[in-house]
Amino acid sequence: METNYTFELVNELVNREGVEEIIVNPYEKITIGDKTIVGMARILIITD
Repeated sequence: METNYTFELVNELVNREGVEEIIVNPYEKITIGDKTIVGMARILIITD
């Protein structure tokens, strides 16, 4: 069985203090600064 290290890393980071998560659903569009993201995506904002 293959291990998905990115999945594990994101799940670890999202539970830390000072980290906010935004989930963009499929076909949903969000703009942050000059970047437009079309879901599906998990965006982590590190404020610490």
